Amino acid sequence: MGFAVYYGCVMDTQIIQADSGKYLPGEIKRIVRILIDDGVVVYPTDTFYGLGVNCFSPEAIGKAYRLKKRNPAKPMSVVIAHRNMLPSVVNDIPHLFESLASVFWPGPLTLVLRANPSVPAVLLGSQDTIGVRLPDHAWVRELVNAAGFPVTATSANLTGDVEISDPLEAIRVFQGKVDCIVNGGMTRGGLSSTIVDLTAKKPRILRQGAIPASHLEEFWT
Repeated sequence: MGFAVYYGCVMDTQIIQADSGKYLPGEIKRIVRILIDDGVVVYPTDTFYGLGVNCFSPEAIGKAYRLKKRNPAKPMSVVIAHRNMLPSVVNDIPHLFESLASVFWPGPLTLVLRANPSVPAVLLGSQDTIGVRLPDHAWVRELVNAAGFPVTATSANLTGDVEISDPLEAIRVFQGKVDCIVNGGMTRGGLSSTIVDLTAKKPRILRQGAIPASHLEEFWT
């Protein structure tokens, strides 16, 4: 095991082997407990490995920013388990959201919406919006559902480095720096999620990713 150091306290980095695609309920509970206790988890998604913390914990969010060496002015997105979680992190759901979500969720589409005041400002950077995704990865949805709160979905890499799809690389980079690494085998990789801002009068594609712009723009042109 590696060790994670937070405020002078040395903690074991748990490695959960789950590359068979089968996750035991006990493993989910262990990871949920880490998240509840403001810990940091590296976990597989339908694109790359992500860095997950409780999105309502400023302390945990701060750990994630420091681990990534991320500019605090840049926001972090979150993953949800189902649409019923949306009101906990967003305030206004425009009509276009339903059209896009019904086609592209679950999947690699991050939708930017107005943030609920309950979301810590540290997660939003200099914005008042938040990116939300419903991932096409059943285990991630199961984990977030068991936690009862959205989890950050920032990529598990240091700022400026490439995203990680290989669990061995995730372990190399983050062992000793996080509380838990879930080895879920190779992720799909390829392109990151496409990000669409729905808060302006006309939607804007902030990042072109796995879903081509041409597949999205037909919904508002």
